[in-house]
Amino acid sequence: MTTIDALRAPAPGWTALPDFSELAATHSFVSGDPGGDRLRVALFRRDDDGAVVGRAWFGPHAEGPPGYVHGGAMAALLDEAMGLCCWVAGHRVLAKELTVGFRRPLPLLTTVTLECPITAVDGRAVTTSGRLLLPGGEVAAEARGTFATLPAERLARLFARRSPFGG
Repeated sequence: MTTIDALRAPAPGWTALPDFSELAATHSFVSGDPGGDRLRVALFRRDDDGAVVGRAWFGPHAEGPPGYVHGGAMAALLDEAMGLCCWVAGHRVLAKELTVGFRRPLPLLTTVTLECPITAVDGRAVTTSGRLLLPGGEVAAEARGTFATLPAERLARLFARRSPFGG
Protein backbone atom coordinates (compact mmCIF):
# COMPACT_ATOMS: atom_id res chain seq x y z
CA MET A 1 0.00 0.00 0.00
CA THR A 2 1.31 3.44 -0.90
CA THR A 3 1.71 5.86 1.96
CA ILE A 4 0.92 9.54 1.64
CA ASP A 5 4.54 10.26 2.62
CA ALA A 6 5.78 8.45 -0.51
CA LEU A 7 3.28 10.38 -2.63
CA ARG A 8 4.35 13.70 -1.09
CA ALA A 9 8.01 13.35 -2.11
CA PRO A 10 8.39 16.02 -4.80
CA ALA A 11 10.09 15.27 -8.08
CA PRO A 12 12.77 17.73 -9.19
CA GLY A 13 11.13 20.99 -10.26
CA TRP A 14 7.94 20.38 -8.25
CA THR A 15 6.89 22.70 -5.40
CA ALA A 16 4.43 21.44 -2.77
CA LEU A 17 0.96 22.98 -2.74
CA PRO A 18 -1.37 23.43 0.22
CA ASP A 19 -4.30 21.05 0.40
CA PHE A 20 -7.21 22.23 -1.74
CA SER A 21 -9.26 22.61 1.45
CA GLU A 22 -6.79 25.24 2.69
CA LEU A 23 -6.76 27.12 -0.62
CA ALA A 24 -10.50 27.08 -1.30
CA ALA A 25 -11.78 26.93 2.31
CA THR A 26 -13.81 23.79 1.66
CA HIS A 27 -13.55 20.09 2.39
CA SER A 28 -12.39 18.10 -0.62
CA PHE A 29 -14.19 14.96 -1.76
CA VAL A 30 -11.01 13.91 -3.61
CA SER A 31 -8.12 14.80 -1.30
CA GLY A 32 -9.95 15.12 2.01
CA ASP A 33 -8.94 11.68 3.35
CA PRO A 34 -5.17 11.36 2.74
CA GLY A 35 -4.82 8.09 4.64
CA GLY A 36 -8.00 6.45 3.40
CA ASP A 37 -8.61 3.39 1.27
CA ARG A 38 -10.28 5.25 -1.61
CA LEU A 39 -7.85 7.83 -2.94
CA ARG A 40 -4.58 9.32 -1.73
CA VAL A 41 -3.38 12.43 -3.51
CA ALA A 42 -0.36 14.74 -3.36
CA LEU A 43 -0.37 17.77 -5.65
CA PHE A 44 2.46 20.12 -6.61
CA ARG A 45 3.12 23.07 -8.88
CA ARG A 46 5.60 22.45 -11.66
CA ASP A 47 8.13 25.25 -11.47
CA ASP A 48 8.78 25.74 -15.20
CA ASP A 49 5.19 26.21 -16.40
CA GLY A 50 2.93 26.46 -13.33
CA ALA A 51 0.99 23.29 -14.16
CA VAL A 52 -0.45 21.27 -11.29
CA VAL A 53 1.26 17.89 -11.19
CA GLY A 54 1.35 15.11 -8.68
CA ARG A 55 0.72 11.53 -7.76
CA ALA A 56 -2.39 9.66 -6.77
CA TRP A 57 -3.01 6.15 -5.47
CA PHE A 58 -6.37 4.47 -5.94
CA GLY A 59 -7.29 2.02 -3.20
CA PRO A 60 -9.90 -0.71 -2.95
CA HIS A 61 -12.74 1.72 -2.18
CA ALA A 62 -12.27 3.33 -5.63
CA GLU A 63 -13.30 0.13 -7.41
CA GLY A 64 -15.51 0.18 -10.48
CA PRO A 65 -15.08 -2.92 -12.65
CA PRO A 66 -13.61 -5.76 -10.57
CA GLY A 67 -9.95 -4.98 -9.89
CA TYR A 68 -10.01 -1.59 -11.64
CA VAL A 69 -10.61 2.05 -10.70
CA HIS A 70 -14.07 3.53 -11.21
CA GLY A 71 -14.15 6.11 -14.00
CA GLY A 72 -15.89 8.57 -11.71
CA ALA A 73 -12.94 8.43 -9.30
CA MET A 74 -10.54 9.26 -12.13
CA ALA A 75 -12.81 12.07 -13.37
CA ALA A 76 -13.11 13.54 -9.86
CA LEU A 77 -9.32 13.61 -9.47
CA LEU A 78 -8.87 15.33 -12.83
CA ASP A 79 -11.62 17.85 -12.00
CA GLU A 80 -10.02 18.78 -8.68
CA ALA A 81 -6.49 19.03 -10.08
CA MET A 82 -7.58 21.13 -13.07
CA GLY A 83 -9.59 23.43 -10.80
CA LEU A 84 -6.67 23.71 -8.40
CA CYS A 85 -4.44 24.71 -11.31
CA CYS A 86 -6.80 27.63 -11.94
CA TRP A 87 -6.87 28.65 -8.27
CA VAL A 88 -3.07 28.49 -7.94
CA ALA A 89 -2.80 30.79 -10.97
CA GLY A 90 -5.14 33.31 -9.27
CA HIS A 91 -8.39 32.41 -11.03
CA ARG A 92 -11.22 31.83 -8.52
CA VAL A 93 -13.36 29.42 -10.49
CA LEU A 94 -16.01 26.74 -10.48
CA ALA A 95 -16.23 24.00 -13.09
CA LYS A 96 -18.46 24.77 -16.04
CA GLU A 97 -17.74 21.78 -18.30
CA LEU A 98 -15.59 18.68 -17.98
CA THR A 99 -14.91 16.09 -20.67
CA VAL A 100 -13.00 12.91 -19.79
CA GLY A 101 -11.69 10.25 -22.12
CA PHE A 102 -10.68 6.89 -20.71
CA ARG A 103 -7.78 5.37 -22.63
CA ARG A 104 -6.64 2.36 -20.59
CA PRO A 105 -8.06 0.50 -17.60
CA LEU A 106 -6.43 1.63 -14.35
CA PRO A 107 -5.76 -1.26 -11.94
CA LEU A 108 -6.55 -0.68 -8.26
CA LEU A 109 -3.59 -0.11 -5.91
CA THR A 110 -1.75 1.74 -8.67
CA THR A 111 0.04 5.06 -8.26
CA VAL A 112 -0.45 7.36 -11.24
CA THR A 113 1.22 10.63 -12.16
CA LEU A 114 -1.01 13.51 -13.14
CA GLU A 115 -0.41 16.75 -14.95
CA CYS A 116 -2.85 19.60 -15.45
CA PRO A 117 -1.85 22.85 -17.20
CA ILE A 118 -3.97 25.87 -18.06
CA THR A 119 -4.33 25.92 -21.83
CA ALA A 120 -6.23 29.19 -22.37
CA VAL A 121 -7.81 32.16 -20.60
CA ASP A 122 -10.57 34.03 -22.45
CA GLY A 123 -12.40 36.58 -20.33
CA ARG A 124 -14.04 34.71 -17.45
CA ALA A 125 -13.40 31.27 -19.03
CA VAL A 126 -10.28 29.35 -18.04
CA THR A 127 -9.54 26.18 -20.03
CA THR A 128 -7.38 23.40 -18.67
CA SER A 129 -6.32 19.91 -19.64
CA GLY A 130 -5.33 16.94 -17.56
CA ARG A 131 -3.81 13.48 -17.88
CA LEU A 132 -3.42 10.49 -15.59
CA LEU A 133 -0.31 8.52 -16.50
CA LEU A 134 0.26 4.88 -15.60
CA PRO A 135 3.70 3.89 -14.19
CA GLY A 136 4.92 2.99 -17.71
CA GLY A 137 3.87 6.40 -19.07
CA GLU A 138 0.71 5.28 -20.88
CA VAL A 139 -2.30 7.59 -20.57
CA ALA A 140 -5.08 6.05 -18.47
CA ALA A 141 -7.40 9.06 -18.75
CA GLU A 142 -7.29 12.56 -20.17
CA ALA A 143 -9.59 15.50 -19.69
CA ARG A 144 -10.43 18.99 -20.81
CA GLY A 145 -12.18 21.42 -18.53
CA THR A 146 -13.71 24.86 -18.82
CA PHE A 147 -13.93 26.78 -15.57
CA ALA A 148 -15.83 30.03 -14.97
CA THR A 149 -14.27 32.81 -12.91
CA LEU A 150 -16.69 34.14 -10.33
CA PRO A 151 -16.76 37.66 -8.86
CA ALA A 152 -15.37 37.86 -5.34
CA GLU A 153 -18.74 38.71 -3.73
CA ARG A 154 -20.42 35.71 -5.38
CA LEU A 155 -17.63 33.39 -4.23
CA ALA A 156 -17.91 34.78 -0.71
CA ARG A 157 -21.66 34.04 -0.63
CA LEU A 158 -21.08 30.55 -2.03
CA PHE A 159 -18.37 29.64 0.48
CA ALA A 160 -20.36 31.17 3.37
CA ARG A 161 -23.03 28.50 2.92
CA ARG A 162 -22.90 25.55 5.24
CA SER A 163 -23.83 22.10 4.10
CA PRO A 164 -26.98 20.69 5.69
CA PHE A 165 -24.94 17.51 6.16
CA GLY A 166 -22.31 19.13 8.41
CA GLY A 167 -19.66 19.91 5.72
